[in-house]
Amino acid sequence: MYGFRIVDKLQKIGEDIQIDQLKYHSKRVLVSKEFTFDSAHHLHHYEGKCKNLHGHTYKVIFGISGYVDERGLMIDFGDIKEIWKTEIEIHLDHKYLNETLPPMNTTAENMVVWIYEKMAEALGHIDRKKQYIGARVEFVRLYETPTSYAEAKREWMENE
Repeated sequence: MYGFRIVDKLQKIGEDIQIDQLKYHSKRVLVSKEFTFDSAHHLHHYEGKCKNLHGHTYKVIFGISGYVDERGLMIDFGDIKEIWKTEIEIHLDHKYLNETLPPMNTTAENMVVWIYEKMAEALGHIDRKKQYIGARVEFVRLYETPTSYAEAKREWMENE
């Protein structure tokens, strides 16, 4: 049987651990958060099944890097979720993508760049407000099916 136990005493700031011990390192770290959404679209100038109206359950994975603050926290996962909900998902979830996204062919390759740009822009605004240190989008991966995805990486977005 497993040895489950309840801790004897919860650690307290100022007694068991000091404020200056919360930050363990000064290295850049990456955090990741995933979301899903359901949408319909069709492709233009394309011969195949996807020229017809159809839908997907998409999965988006964000990789965001930065430096930890004095608490040892790089970015609050709740802030990533807030950006997703208020700045990005509202254009995607249960929408006809051909009318809610900017004029583009709604391929995964086009959409992942748009999602990257929206997250990078919103992260820039929140970084100034919440003082996240060097927070930046490293990658966005957009799964159109469980086995097919498109990806945008920071080095490609900034250097090309």
